[in-house]
Amino acid sequence: MVGRQERNGHGGTPPEHPTITFSPSAEFPPLNETELAALHEVGRRWRSDLRDRPPRDAVLPLDPSLEQYRHPPAPSRFHRLGRIEMFRTERRGQLTATGPTSSTDTRFGRISGALRRALLGPPLASAAVLQERMRKLIALPVLSSDLLSSVAYGPEAMLAILVLAGSGALGLSLPIAAALVILMITVGTSYRQTVYAYPHGAGSYLVASDSLGPRFGLTAAAGLILDYVLTVSVSVAAGVQAITSALPGLTPFTVPFGLLVIAGLLAGNLRGVRAAGKIFAAPTYLFIAAIGLLFVVGVARAAGRGFEPVPPPPVGAVEGLGLLVVLRAFASGASSMTGIEAVADAVPAFRPVEWRQARTTLTWMVAILVVLFAGLTLLIHFNGLVPRADETLLSQLARETFRTGPWYALIQAATTLVLLLAANTAFNDFPRLLFFMARDSYAPRRFLHMGDRLAFSNGIIALAVAAALIFVAFGGYTQSLIPLYAVGVFLAFTLSQSGMVMHWRRHRAPGWRWRAALNATGAVLCALVLVTAAITKFVEGAWVVVVAVPLLVLLCLHIRWHYDAMRQALTLPATTPGTDTAATRPDGRTGAERTGAAEQRRRPNEVAETTGPGDLRVDLTPGEVRHLVVVPVARLNLAALRALAYAASLGQPAFAVHLSPEQEEADRFRRQWETWGDHLRLETIISPYRTVIAPLAQYVEALHSVRPEVTLTVVVPEIVVRHLWHQLLHTRTELRLRRALRDVPGVVVTSVPVHLPE
Repeated sequence: MVGRQERNGHGGTPPEHPTITFSPSAEFPPLNETELAALHEVGRRWRSDLRDRPPRDAVLPLDPSLEQYRHPPAPSRFHRLGRIEMFRTERRGQLTATGPTSSTDTRFGRISGALRRALLGPPLASAAVLQERMRKLIALPVLSSDLLSSVAYGPEAMLAILVLAGSGALGLSLPIAAALVILMITVGTSYRQTVYAYPHGAGSYLVASDSLGPRFGLTAAAGLILDYVLTVSVSVAAGVQAITSALPGLTPFTVPFGLLVIAGLLAGNLRGVRAAGKIFAAPTYLFIAAIGLLFVVGVARAAGRGFEPVPPPPVGAVEGLGLLVVLRAFASGASSMTGIEAVADAVPAFRPVEWRQARTTLTWMVAILVVLFAGLTLLIHFNGLVPRADETLLSQLARETFRTGPWYALIQAATTLVLLLAANTAFNDFPRLLFFMARDSYAPRRFLHMGDRLAFSNGIIALAVAAALIFVAFGGYTQSLIPLYAVGVFLAFTLSQSGMVMHWRRHRAPGWRWRAALNATGAVLCALVLVTAAITKFVEGAWVVVVAVPLLVLLCLHIRWHYDAMRQALTLPATTPGTDTAATRPDGRTGAERTGAAEQRRRPNEVAETTGPGDLRVDLTPGEVRHLVVVPVARLNLAALRALAYAASLGQPAFAVHLSPEQEEADRFRRQWETWGDHLRLETIISPYRTVIAPLAQYVEALHSVRPEVTLTVVVPEIVVRHLWHQLLHTRTELRLRRALRDVPGVVVTSVPVHLPE
């Protein structure tokens, strides 16, 4: 029906939404019109303050564009400055860094750079982001590995609940599987509509936020975060279990082997989307082919005996067969659907036309999922297999189907590989989810950053660490992790489908009623699984997700509150264009009034207040910044004299301060100061308790409280050593003082480095 509407021109173009691109520039949002107007006003006042100064280029002692230097200077002795040829000039006033600038020219930098290139490959330029997108043949295995691999443990999770009611209850696996197939098709078709409605990127977080509100979007995001973390843990645990089923002697090494697999997935995904796709595509296709072969041979054997099911071995009932057991089995079997939303989350990662490529890939994913899930469930039923603690159902089925030859080993190897690599779907979608949340200020902005290989490295590393912690905490046992699994993912499914219902009702595009009805059906079925899993598996571990989701939502809201406060504090205030800055200053006084009141003490909040739309803070232009330079001096050596010379060269009021443990040492230092010439005023502080940083910080803070409108610049000499272990031999006063004063507004701590010889 969708295709017919597109051919008729009804719905051929998806609804318009703001374009979402995974661009390296996402970290640097542009200024809005109000901020640009304020910026222009600040610049106008700068021109007034700098009117009597030389032109900006006339006072520079060198050419910053590096165009005048024919023979590039060599790097410094400490090799911390890159060579000039590491930059190229493409236009006047602009330099472009070349590849070698990505690492320092130190011994440690060269070694770490070589290891990084060996593991991850050479860095990619920002312009290569389009080439890093996926085509369908790569996107299918990369984004479907989680979804398709879940059929290796989904049917077993369903039968593990039914067998509690005895072997006679196993016959219900077929109608429950049929209901699950209907759910898969419904949710898959619903996500096709999600991709159509949000062609520039969708997923539960964006759909719920857009249609239901930010709180619902955060709830869906919290469920997805838990889902992706558990995807890695469950997939690796299931893969390791497949290995130990074939080789029971490796069971004691479950946790170390699982951590090694997570580390390998981390390294592979840090190489970038395209490189990871090439690495992880083959195992998924191998798994599809292996299960297809298993299905064909299994059906042929069943046909040979007239499709007569083999009676399962007798198993005693530990629970009565009732509606609750059926619902629990349905919810457990629904774990086969985890990962079905992966394509909707990753639409911008496809090659153009992105939404068309994504919908085609999603259709193939759901079709393969239905065939594999239904086929495995039928074969398990025909062979009369029951879940066992020492061997997976898929392993039992392969042994029963292929009694001779290498085919059993092939099935186990393909299953193990796809289960171990199924976590790759989470490594693709989890960083993108954090990207969207960070863009909306609900997650740390470091998740907007693209690494050397144009991958969201911070999100990938965060996922690997979280999954490793959960894997260790649960000992790598799959059945302990699955109860946590379904709640988060079906919470996201439910909110996404509900959001799509509201989307169609709001836009009322042609055919919106049947689209809304389809999404509503998916929402009801997903809500049924969600409630059943949350209630029946609460004591088995689902309570962790029930508690974690609201905590994650509160955390995201707190992050947003912090970023809102920061944005309010740093946003340029609105201005009234045309203000006569020559006659009136930002504090509302004329130049003459300001000069006459220069020595009067201002109120502490006068500098920070903005009283009207035409006001600007007084420290935004050079003429409004009042300086006082403070130089802490312990002894008059070369480092101290360099710091004093630097402070005096700034042309601002400056003085020195010396901390002494006793009066005798203070008098001795003052005599040395007078021998030097007493060129700057010296203040001495006696510290009878022999501490240095705390009294100095208290003194600077006291100076700030007396005149809060004065900018205090503390100039500290810094000893720079060549070897890292040499830092242990120095007190690093500048770092300790910077930490002590970082909460004091209007205080700048800078250091004058003195490099020691080797």
